[in-house]
Amino acid sequence: MRYAIFHPFIDRKQLILIFMEIMTQVKDNKKMPYFRVNENCNGCLACVENCPAAALDFDDQNDGRTLKHNMTKCARCGQCWRICPQEAIEFEHLLVGHWDKVITLDLIHCRVCGEPLYSPAYRQKVESKLDASAEALCAKHRQTDAASKLLHPGQGRAKLQSGDK
Repeated sequence: MRYAIFHPFIDRKQLILIFMEIMTQVKDNKKMPYFRVNENCNGCLACVENCPAAALDFDDQNDGRTLKHNMTKCARCGQCWRICPQEAIEFEHLLVGHWDKVITLDLIHCRVCGEPLYSPAYRQKVESKLDASAEALCAKHRQTDAASKLLHPGQGRAKLQSGDK
């Protein structure tokens, strides 16, 4: 089966790299930061049987039982945590709401004040859509630049560069 990978703001190549990094972590048995079960688990399956979203499941193979969690199905209701008689579910990781770094991009800054504006790739996309070059100005200085151009045609840039920062 083929899956389409797309995102409105991240190009396909970057998404594939992100997906490959996640799969490497899973393959290398690194702990994912979502649902955790500690060593208190005795395999009673109370959590699996009481999950209202069916986000928990298990596999019994040979001499082992594997508890599985599906983050997409998980409602983060905490029922598994409340029902577990062994206090083995570490649900607080789902509540913390930490941020995972997924990509770091270079930034273009306002040429007047240095405020971060956008990535070079975003600028290129906008310029290609507008068939014009984008001026690296924040909202405040874009307004000042436009006003200067109206008041002093042909001198807007010179006024802005020497103006208030």
